[in-house]
Amino acid sequence: MNRSRLRRVRQFFRAQDHAASGLVAPRRRPGAGRVLPLLSRSTDPGLMWIAIGAGIWALGGARGRRAAVRGAVSLALASATATTIGKGAVRHARPVPDTGPTARQLHEHPLTTSFPSGHAASAAAFAAGVAMEARGLGAVLAPVAASVAFSRVHSGDHRPRDVLVGAALGVGAAFAVRGLVPSRAQLPPPARPRADAPALPEGKGLTVVVNASSGAQPQLVSPVQQLRTALPQADIVIYEPDSGPLTEVLAEAARNAARSGGALGVCGGDGTVNAGAAAALSFDVPLAVLPGGTFNHFAADLGADTIADACAAVEAGSAVRADVGRIRPLVQAGGRFPDRHVLGPPAAEPSYFLNTFSIGVYPDLVRIRERWSPRIGGPLSALLALFQVLRTTRPVRARVNGKRRSIWLLFAGNGAYRSFGVAPARRHDLADGLLDVRIAHGGHLARPRLLATALAGGAARKLLYAAARPRRLVVSELPEGTQMAYDGETRPAPSALVIDKLDEALTVYRPAED
Repeated sequence: MNRSRLRRVRQFFRAQDHAASGLVAPRRRPGAGRVLPLLSRSTDPGLMWIAIGAGIWALGGARGRRAAVRGAVSLALASATATTIGKGAVRHARPVPDTGPTARQLHEHPLTTSFPSGHAASAAAFAAGVAMEARGLGAVLAPVAASVAFSRVHSGDHRPRDVLVGAALGVGAAFAVRGLVPSRAQLPPPARPRADAPALPEGKGLTVVVNASSGAQPQLVSPVQQLRTALPQADIVIYEPDSGPLTEVLAEAARNAARSGGALGVCGGDGTVNAGAAAALSFDVPLAVLPGGTFNHFAADLGADTIADACAAVEAGSAVRADVGRIRPLVQAGGRFPDRHVLGPPAAEPSYFLNTFSIGVYPDLVRIRERWSPRIGGPLSALLALFQVLRTTRPVRARVNGKRRSIWLLFAGNGAYRSFGVAPARRHDLADGLLDVRIAHGGHLARPRLLATALAGGAARKLLYAAARPRRLVVSELPEGTQMAYDGETRPAPSALVIDKLDEALTVYRPAED
């Protein structure tokens, strides 16, 4: 294409752009004259999207938190790209301030260049990012984002081309973030064995124990009301601390489920789900996990991000088998603590874990988090606990599989976790038969090394902590007063213990794959 033809094409599109701007800006729209300028100002500098993201984070459950974070990161990338690269490289002047009626113009005419529209880029990026994790929320935000983009032309502050290119840049930023960090829908389907479980239409035959004392995230509709709406025939038992031990209440519910050929349901945090799993194992009944706590790790790995997801699985009879981690205290054998070669008999009844077991700083972190969580909420209490733990704790001396070690943190996951560093992130297989063992050693510069361990990835992490995936782990010679944590609960640790797995022991409902 020669230069004269290229010039004519550019002139044609510029003329069309000016014509479209002339049609949009001067036209009067009843009710929009005040709303659209206000909407435009509220998104400068992204205040409205920050407020919406905070609301989604607080009220949207696990899926909402993922959507809010993805939307915020996409917005940040789009805004930085539009304001630095876009406006710096293409220095188009803005339309003259008197293109539209004075009443609908912004109070302050922006001083930056016009192309592309940063407001449109941010709005499209946030809405697209949220939609990649939660389609329903994305559908609600799409008209709001479109209105923000339109308001920039309506106020005479941008031309249509600025807004269209800005919106395309925002959507591209959301896809770029998804390319770096895949959304939950992009991750490979979990390789888990299917299980036969009864379909319970409207919850008939399901006995659900709801732990009212669990530290649940705020929700618009209470878990009990959601259950009664989705599963009207389910037997709902609301547990209060003065009702007696939770284990006894769950055992009675599991016994009733076994008699009726139904299933046991638990609604609460990971500690409540742990106790429900023990009851389901004892009476050999399927377990329905309904997220009702702060973090809901096991429910998230099942794909049951919401109570509605879990209820749909119960009605459809969609279930899988999952491994269960087991903790067995040991006694001395021949005057010595057991190692991998010499084991004494179990000293007491075993405990179970569905997510993680740990010794070291994590039990202290859990204990501090639980003390502050009722006052300032789960996420802030976790940050406070991490700061206090790094400031005050010391490594633990113990023997691991017969080898003496100084342990800052010993972590054992029920199944292989996909993550970087010592902190677990997510499992794709709940029935792989393996323990995910990670040990952060004590010694010189232990605290900075622990922080580096939490952030390290690739080859660097191998220099900071030891990792293995055995089927069994023996820990002995633990000092008196050592705490252990499993599934978010803390207990005094025995002087010696063995950790292993019960393969595919638990039948649990989960939503069917798309």
